[in-house]
Amino acid sequence: MTDLEAALRRAVRGEVGFDTTSRALTTMDASNYRRVPLGVVAPRDADDVAAVLEVCREHGVPVVARGGGTSIAGQATGAGVVLDFTRHMNRLVGIDPQARTAVVQPGLVLDRLQDAAAPHGLRFGPDPSTHSRCTLGGMIGNNSCGSHSVAWGTTADSVRELSVLTARGRRLRLGQEWAGAPEGLRGLVDDELARLRTGFPGLPRRISGYALDALLPERGADVARSFCGSEGTLGVLTEAVVGLVESPRARALAVLGYADEAGAAEAAAGLLPLGPLTVEGMAVDLVPSTEGLPRGGAWLFVETGGDTEAEARTRAEAVVRAADVVDALVVTDPGGQRTLWRIREDASGTATRMPDGSEAWPGWEDCAVPPARLGGYLRDFRRLLTAHELRGTPYGHFGDGCIHVRIDFDLLSPDGVARFRRFSEELADVVVAHGGSLSGEHGDGQARAELLPRMYGAETVALFERAKAVWDPDDLLNPGMLVRPAPLDANLRFSVLPREPVDVEFGYPSDGGDFSAAVRRCVGVAKCRTASVSGAGVMCPSYRATGEEAHSTRGRARLLHEMLAGELVTDGWRSTEVRDALDLCLSCKGCRSDCPVEVDMATYKAEFLHHHYAGRRRPAAHYAMGWLPVWLRWAARTRTAPVVNALASVRPLAAAAKRLGGIAGERAVPRLAGETFSRWWRRRGGRPAEGGDLVVLWPDTFTEHLSPSVGRAAVRVLEAAGLRVVLPPTLRGGAVVGDGTSRSALALLTARRGQVCCGLTYVSTGQLDRARAVMRRTLDLMAPVLETSAPVVVLEPSCAAALRTDLPELLHDDPRAARLAARVLTFAEALERHAPDWTPPQVNLPAVGQTHCHQHAVLGDAADLRLRESAGLTGELSGGCCGLAGNFGFEAGHYEVSAACAEDQLLPAVREAPDGAAVLADGFSCRTQLEQLAGVRGRHLAEVLAEGLE
Repeated sequence: MTDLEAALRRAVRGEVGFDTTSRALTTMDASNYRRVPLGVVAPRDADDVAAVLEVCREHGVPVVARGGGTSIAGQATGAGVVLDFTRHMNRLVGIDPQARTAVVQPGLVLDRLQDAAAPHGLRFGPDPSTHSRCTLGGMIGNNSCGSHSVAWGTTADSVRELSVLTARGRRLRLGQEWAGAPEGLRGLVDDELARLRTGFPGLPRRISGYALDALLPERGADVARSFCGSEGTLGVLTEAVVGLVESPRARALAVLGYADEAGAAEAAAGLLPLGPLTVEGMAVDLVPSTEGLPRGGAWLFVETGGDTEAEARTRAEAVVRAADVVDALVVTDPGGQRTLWRIREDASGTATRMPDGSEAWPGWEDCAVPPARLGGYLRDFRRLLTAHELRGTPYGHFGDGCIHVRIDFDLLSPDGVARFRRFSEELADVVVAHGGSLSGEHGDGQARAELLPRMYGAETVALFERAKAVWDPDDLLNPGMLVRPAPLDANLRFSVLPREPVDVEFGYPSDGGDFSAAVRRCVGVAKCRTASVSGAGVMCPSYRATGEEAHSTRGRARLLHEMLAGELVTDGWRSTEVRDALDLCLSCKGCRSDCPVEVDMATYKAEFLHHHYAGRRRPAAHYAMGWLPVWLRWAARTRTAPVVNALASVRPLAAAAKRLGGIAGERAVPRLAGETFSRWWRRRGGRPAEGGDLVVLWPDTFTEHLSPSVGRAAVRVLEAAGLRVVLPPTLRGGAVVGDGTSRSALALLTARRGQVCCGLTYVSTGQLDRARAVMRRTLDLMAPVLETSAPVVVLEPSCAAALRTDLPELLHDDPRAARLAARVLTFAEALERHAPDWTPPQVNLPAVGQTHCHQHAVLGDAADLRLRESAGLTGELSGGCCGLAGNFGFEAGHYEVSAACAEDQLLPAVREAPDGAAVLADGFSCRTQLEQLAGVRGRHLAEVLAEGLE
């Protein structure tokens, strides 16, 4: 391997990675399979690709081309050298609007092409659900399709010319009439004309095998088309000319409700004569909530287009009239359509969990049958599932007869793997009996290639082998795919994971307490690898800032998987590779909500840091920032806040303190409040107002010591709404709920003083033993509160999220933790639930800012939206993460990424705000980031409403 690495470094200008991290990031795609590559090369151009092929041919090492790594059949994994086209060969070379063509490099993400084509009224027809991260090279390799294939076909239908390098270094320009055909291909076809004319099923989604029938003379002898779907086994794509289609100016979405999926499937083919753009189907067992959907147990999503909204709607209404439905809905609002489509696009991730939380896996993800036979096929499919005691949730492209499904295979035990094989063999026969294709979109890979003789017969499969030999006589390119395949039950990615549960601190309630199962959640659909987020989305800010796979949620999950496997990452919790990948995780929790399978990297990071630094000295920032509540309480008790602020204003002293504390030199140290929130509370009398519901206002560390104005404003608004506000007790033993202290003489003699704390800073730095101790002390203090029905109102979103999730998941053995978590309300939720008749002051201002990432991920912001609307605050807040994220943006080495995250959405939104707009930022980190990077003062919603009361 050393000789190979050295030779590649001499030969190519792009990056060559034979290190543990580079290899670990590419062991898997979105399939069930895992292979450990020797190394990864990111070529800069076609010359680099040619150099890699020459070196690997000399060393007898196979080459695997890889795009976004979202393949679900295993074809983007390999044991040789992986070519990563996403880093450099990712450009849109040009668009010709008149010819309706585009020239693209293989690593270009589909959405970037769509963005560039849209101003010309054009688009690329195929659009898989992974459109925000899949690449054109991967789409050509797999002959991808997507939801609009009933209108615009497969990727092969959109390919015009392909620039390809063969394994032996020949540069070919593939096209029609044998253009670019390698020597021997035409003779092979001429010898097999009868077989090519009769041996290939005629259906719209026949993706399995090589498309050799595209080389028939009556089909234009299209070498480029025949190359599509070859999964990187024939040549390496370096550039493509693709066709574009006219995008309808207006669209409407008809959502048709049926009693069950069979009814929806049988209706789908009958709608095709109406010329829809899509006919997508899904059943109720895949939908978390049917809110917004018409009545029914299954639905067809039928999109229509037109030059005007009225024309599109008219066509959609014609679809409804033609369909025999239980109920129907027609949506023309683009926002409403996006919301509905998001349900369908997230299905590839949500389908990986059954309704009871058990795991489900690809393997039979996209077989296809003639559309008219889809209903019968689905019934046979369901019967086969029942016979094997398996469960699955079919959905997909009903108009093309193509079905996606994740099945709850047991891929961990020998018996489960044996059942997986038996089911696969029997289902292949069912597909063939219905005249179908084993693959209808994503290719065969390792998942189905072994079964191709059942579909094509041995002689046609032998023809595939001969075609492979014409293109790649040395079997250098992606061996084991399509021809001479590895067994479908070999190289399973789960086989390397530990069989016994790993000893961990968090409870992982959704994964049965099993950390391995939590890590297995990431199936590789890579929604975290997007260049932008829509709406209030957050995930994954560090990837958008760096563009590096290692800094995506998927990349970190892959490294954790390899850490548990112990083959590549051999030092377990002490791994520096995993530590470095997690270092730029902001713990924003965005993946907890935005990832279709709810990967929770913030929790995994805290878990890892706890074990990584056990018994070892931690980074200075862990002590400076992790123990922040202690330092701030010390300053408050000694009344030295003015002294600390004065010293922090002296640059040399501040610089020295920041170096000592591991704090970024670019950061200004926030000023401490001269009077803490609790001291102000006691000064005003510390007694609740009369009447109304009792609410306990949580004095979080940030409100208490850094932004007491937020607490004062919240008290004023809550009391104006008629609520009785109290603070938590500060004495353990005999304390009472009422004023944040205790005047009981017995309590004063027997109790110990304390202060509630959610433990957030300890959790985020992985100091879980300390976090647990702080949380237990808090539960002791809150015992009298838990005996009442009073809600706990938390103003700082990150603290509220910690109490809702980290507290019960870390103290999973203490029932009080779940009880306190259930009491936690945000400021807006408290007003909505406990003062429903109160009318907020009419502020009547435009509002800008950002929904706190923890609020988006854990708490939800529906109540905040309603409160802002009621107060006359108009406009939507941006998504993403502010980038400061608690301790993250303050830590040395994080400033540039922190600032880049702020520039993603927050800072542009504030710069473009209209004059007089209210800049909302409920989180202290968000307000600090705005002040330090933009010179803008953000305010908590409570402050804006309190000002309105005046």
